Amino acid sequence: MTGALKTGLMPGLAEWLEGQGIEYEVHEHERSLTATATARAEGVDPKTFAKVVWVRTQEGEDAFMVIDALDHLDLKKAAGVLRTSRLELVSEEEIATAAPDCELGAMPAVGRLFLLPTFADHAVAEDAEISFNGGSHSIAVRVDRAQWERGADVTYRDLAAHPWKEPAWARS
Repeated sequence: MTGALKTGLMPGLAEWLEGQGIEYEVHEHERSLTATATARAEGVDPKTFAKVVWVRTQEGEDAFMVIDALDHLDLKKAAGVLRTSRLELVSEEEIATAAPDCELGAMPAVGRLFLLPTFADHAVAEDAEISFNGGSHSIAVRVDRAQWERGADVTYRDLAAHPWKEPAWARS
């Protein structure tokens, strides 16, 4: 039995974390379908729980956008980051085909697992540790944020807005 199967993580995630030298904790929790509910189930501040939005440019380039559980992806900002005039969310059907070992909506915040770039909102950089889904709605991973950003080759940009529309990184 592989380490990923023992821990309940998506196949390849544990190996990637270990290969990058990233220390991690695997947490099993009550099944939850939103990032804020998962943060509550994990007992962590939602600002430290990263959610992934898989996007595609009009030119057909895909990327992972990582924001904290409390925020919403601003598609206009994300389009600017990717230098495209139009950006769309990748469909659930396409995600299911590209990531058959992940439950829909439970993608780990590691675009490299899918040969995709990872962009994160500045607010994600504020915490020493972050959590994200491990490929399942009942498994999460807690990692050192700096180790994750180096291993995942994260590029920080202004991507999200708090529900009141100020940049997520600007809120107190």
